Amino acid sequence: MAHLQVAMEIPQGIIRAARMDVQELKRELAVHLFEEEKLSLGKARELAGMTFLEFQQILGSRGIPIHYDVRDYEEDIETLRRVERL
Repeated sequence: MAHLQVAMEIPQGIIRAARMDVQELKRELAVHLFEEEKLSLGKARELAGMTFLEFQQILGSRGIPIHYDVRDYEEDIETLRRVERL
């Protein structure tokens, strides 16, 4: 499976105005995309650069319910196979 990386330019003024670093911006994007059901739990966690527990804690602290479906399960199985844990 080929991996595609996308670079995104964010003006420094936006980053300063948001008072966030790049990692925080990625986390916020991940949370938003998960909440909008655009990313699965596994993919959102990956984008955020967090463990499942850390990401779930952030979701819980914001009152965002965790939706975990067959697609999420299949992605988790694939990830486990990829890191040779299954």
